[in-house]
Amino acid sequence: MKLPDDDRTLSPHTGLTRDHWGATADGLLDSAWRHASPDQAFLDLPGRPSRSGVRSDGLEGYARTFLAAAFRTAHGDDPHNWLERYAAGLIAGTAGEWPAITDVGQPMVESASVALGLRLTKPWLWDKLSEAQQDRAEAWLREALRHVPAANNWYFFPYTVAAFLEAAGRGDDETAQAKSRAMELLQGWYRGDGWYSDGDGRAFDHYNGWALHLYPALDAHLSNEPITTHLKEHLASFHLLFGADGAPIYFGRSLTYRFAAASAVALGAVTGETPLRPGHSRHLISTTLQYFLRNDALEDGLLSLGWHGPHEATLQPYSGPASPYWASKAFVCLLAGPDHPLWTAPEESQDEDLTLALPGPGFLIQRHNGVTRLHNHGSDHVRPFEGEYATEDDPLYSRFAYSTSTGPTSAKNPADNHISLVVRGRRSVRRRIHPLGARHNWAASWHRPVFDAHQPMVPGLRIESVTAVWDDQELRIHRVIGAPPGTRAELTGWATDLPSPLLAIRGWTGVEWQTAPQGTAFATTAKVPTLTADVEGTVTLAAVAVLNGTVEDADWDARVDEILKATLDAQTGTS
Repeated sequence: MKLPDDDRTLSPHTGLTRDHWGATADGLLDSAWRHASPDQAFLDLPGRPSRSGVRSDGLEGYARTFLAAAFRTAHGDDPHNWLERYAAGLIAGTAGEWPAITDVGQPMVESASVALGLRLTKPWLWDKLSEAQQDRAEAWLREALRHVPAANNWYFFPYTVAAFLEAAGRGDDETAQAKSRAMELLQGWYRGDGWYSDGDGRAFDHYNGWALHLYPALDAHLSNEPITTHLKEHLASFHLLFGADGAPIYFGRSLTYRFAAASAVALGAVTGETPLRPGHSRHLISTTLQYFLRNDALEDGLLSLGWHGPHEATLQPYSGPASPYWASKAFVCLLAGPDHPLWTAPEESQDEDLTLALPGPGFLIQRHNGVTRLHNHGSDHVRPFEGEYATEDDPLYSRFAYSTSTGPTSAKNPADNHISLVVRGRRSVRRRIHPLGARHNWAASWHRPVFDAHQPMVPGLRIESVTAVWDDQELRIHRVIGAPPGTRAELTGWATDLPSPLLAIRGWTGVEWQTAPQGTAFATTAKVPTLTADVEGTVTLAAVAVLNGTVEDADWDARVDEILKATLDAQTGTS
């Protein structure tokens, strides 16, 4: 991919400007279009198929790259004639080539990208179609309003289709209902601090930024209406979830979308709904783009299925060859024209160390020396109607800590940043998380240890946990309640090749090292520090973990008592 020369005057940290973003979009589109079908309705990118099949995957290739092309050309500048190709593909696809939109089917997802692309490029694409071509496109898109979405951010796919149809003068009661239903659900999913759960329950992840905030906020912006999604409040904490090198926090599903993580930051800058200065916003989105371009995200010019390069454990069954192109959402920054402060303000870097507790999602954010850690005491991705089974353990949500420089070990390897109980040879996992509060420098939660399907629960058994931090130090306290005789407790630390000790403070008696042969998204193999103890009844266990550092000399036993008192006071309302 050929990019312009760096501009170190305007962007002293990254060298990137609006021209670099435009050139990146062009480079990605050029590589993807080498795999177009003869009628241009599908972009059949190479790679493993998704569970939806190759026709759906080809539609995904068209739709998600169309989003990049639409942001690239939204000001009418289309030197590579991208829109001519997408118009041809739309005409062929909606004439019967594209798979139909059904209940909870992948084409519904892609209909939103098609609709948003058409809305952004309406004067140069949609308005040039014949009435019959427009009618066929509308007929295909409208099926998104008539079928059932998945019970989460998917409701914003028919919402986005409806928003386009209204912008094209084709709105009616059906489009109004689709929009109001999505916004009604969104209000119910709000948990505070600018964070929404992705559906009923407690699923907080990158879908907050690239879906739950992006679709309604962008619609409001394009409609010249107020933005009502707490975007500014969300960005006040979310912008901290990036490392100094631009890496987003490695946490939650769909991480192969990579620099889509920066889309909410870009949208905040475009709309003005942000607490960040324009130069800070540009530095953040540009370091994120640069991070992935420098870390082998591209293979033959295509975004691969993975994180840096290909990485199977990053993926989900719905991931197909074109799935990574939801990264196109980051090009929402191009809606800011060349004279917008996002592009004209000097680039600013802000990498100060800090700690932030977020009671809404149950997060504790810890930034130190350019690396962000996210201590998770509130996001589990377990829907309210689901049972808790060890076979459903998801390393992308169940671990106590995540960072911008490490990834969790895979499901079949020893779990990092985790406490497990071994009862009669069966090892527990953490599924549903019950928050107990987050204040100042700590966050707490409890969970029921879940075992295999033969006996998912042990009666009366639970673990109360709290993480407290000082600088780069992490105090991890676990109170095991109701452990039957013969129970073995195991605590693990960071899975990384960096020096990352795990030091016993209270209750732990054994020290081991385990190997994770599948490694992480950041390392081909990894060692996992492990503490062990035999426990029975109610036992308090405590340890200190440090990522890429050393344990400081402190009265850690006294800090254990201090934090336990603080969490108890918070729960009883005495503080």
